[in-house]
Amino acid sequence: MSLDFTIDRSSPVPLYYQLSQQLESAIAGGEMKPGDRIATEIEIAEKYGLSRPTVRQALSELVNKGLLVRRRGVGTQVVHGQVRRQLGLTSLYDDLTHGRRRPRTDVVAHEIVGPDAEVASALQISSTSQVLYLERVRFEGDEPLALMRNWLPVGLIDATAADLEKAGLYELLRGAGIHMRIARQRIGAKTATAKEGRLLGLRKSSPLLTMERTAFDDAGRPVEFGLHAYRADSYTFETTLTDR
Repeated sequence: MSLDFTIDRSSPVPLYYQLSQQLESAIAGGEMKPGDRIATEIEIAEKYGLSRPTVRQALSELVNKGLLVRRRGVGTQVVHGQVRRQLGLTSLYDDLTHGRRRPRTDVVAHEIVGPDAEVASALQISSTSQVLYLERVRFEGDEPLALMRNWLPVGLIDATAADLEKAGLYELLRGAGIHMRIARQRIGAKTATAKEGRLLGLRKSSPLLTMERTAFDDAGRPVEFGLHAYRADSYTFETTLTDR
């Protein structure tokens, strides 16, 4: 860490908080980039005349916020800040793009399948119908962020796996003249399966945020059922509450 911070011992603000806030500002401002290695606790303590517990507390604040990660044999590194997503009828791809982040998609599955009972009920189709099943890993830059599974009625859009690597699903739906007006959504949490951990770069049983959504177009027709899992260390949902 080559940046110089100012520690004001006459300030009522705790020393650890002064350090953590300046580190956080450097990360948010791009002065410290993802992958950059943070100096050791001993090095920081000696440079600023702080105790090791004070430095440890400052770094722990940023680890808990998902801005730093401790890696055995490597040290403490900067990671991408959490994606904070307002709850609304938007796609993750749209939100990342509008937030000036760099979305990337790996398509894991793109196939026609028979729906299970949950999918058939959500899309209001018979169990003998067929649906387009999509499974994708969404990245922010090089960091895996979410595993997304979606089911759509067959024939709704003519999108290839290559199309899905270049654009978000909702963008492709809009391009096909399908306008989503309302959705039922449920937020939850779970632990990662072995497959989810492998695709998201996590250990099995790591915490994940989940979202289940059924979206309807302007004619009231269900057009998409999705089950998504997000890395809990990189992603949060936000909503605004008002008094009635």
